[in-house]
Amino acid sequence: MTVAGETGRPSGRRQRYRARAATAVLALVIGPALLAPAPEPSPPPVTAAPTPTGGGVPTPTQTGTSGPSESSAGPTRDRGTQLYLESCASCHGPGGEGSQRGPTLIGVGPASVDFQLRTGRMPLTRVRAQPPHRDPVFTAPDIEALVRHVDSFGGGGPPIPRVGPGDVRTGRELFLANCAACHSATGAGTALTNDQVAPALDRSTAIEVAEAVRVGPGLMPAFPGTVLTDQQVDALAAYVGVLQSDQLDRGGAALGRLGPTTEGLVAWVVGLLLIVLAVRWLGTRADR
Repeated sequence: MTVAGETGRPSGRRQRYRARAATAVLALVIGPALLAPAPEPSPPPVTAAPTPTGGGVPTPTQTGTSGPSESSAGPTRDRGTQLYLESCASCHGPGGEGSQRGPTLIGVGPASVDFQLRTGRMPLTRVRAQPPHRDPVFTAPDIEALVRHVDSFGGGGPPIPRVGPGDVRTGRELFLANCAACHSATGAGTALTNDQVAPALDRSTAIEVAEAVRVGPGLMPAFPGTVLTDQQVDALAAYVGVLQSDQLDRGGAALGRLGPTTEGLVAWVVGLLLIVLAVRWLGTRADR
C-alpha cells in the first residue's frame, strides 16, 4: 500500500510536467505564425508595351489585332468610276474605247455625255436606233460624277456650255434659219429618213438646247463656236423657251403645235364637213 501511494504521486507530477512542456513547445511553434502580419497581395505582372516603329500609329501586327491589309482591300473607287463600270462599260468598254455594242467615248467631251444622261437617252433600256427623250436615270450629282469620269479618258470635246439670257428676236431668226426645217417652226419635231425623227423640243431645257447645238446628237449637225457664238446660242435657247410657253397659242386651239398650215387644213376640212351636213339636213326637211 505504501509503495503504491509513493509510486502514484511522482507519476501524476510527471504527467503534468509533460503536458506543460508540450504546451510550451506548441506555443513556440504556432505562436510566431499566428502573430506574423498578413502578407500583402503581390502586384500583377507587368507586360511590356509594343514599341511602334517608323511612326506614332501602331500597326495591326504590333497591337496584336487582325484586320484587312491595304493590298487586300484594294483601291477605293470614286462614284463616277463605280457608276460607269456598272452601267456603261459593258457597251463602251472599261476605258471608253468602245466595242461592238457601243461607240468610243474618248474625245466626245463633257457636253455630249451630259446631254445623253440628263435627257435620259443613256443608259439604254433596250437597243433602238434613236433613244427617246425621257426622265434621267441618274441624279444630278451622279451625272456630274459620270461626266468627270468619262472626261478623264481624254480627247477633248465640247465643254458643258453656260447659258445666259438671250435675245428672243435673234433666236427666232436663227431658229427659222437653222432648226425649223427639221424640228418644224413650232418645235413639234418631224420625221426624217431611215426611221429617224427630229424630236419635239417641248421638254428641252435651255442647257439641253445649248448642248445639242454644240454636240449635234444623232443626225443633227454640230454648230461650233465658229458658226454660232455663245450669244447666239443663248438667243436660240431663249426662243425655244418661248415656243414652250403659251405665248404662241393666243386666239385658237394649238392642235399639238402642228403648224399654221396643218391647223388651217384641219379647220377647212371640219368646216366643209359641217356645211355638207347642214345642206343635207335642209334638203331632208324640204322633201317632207
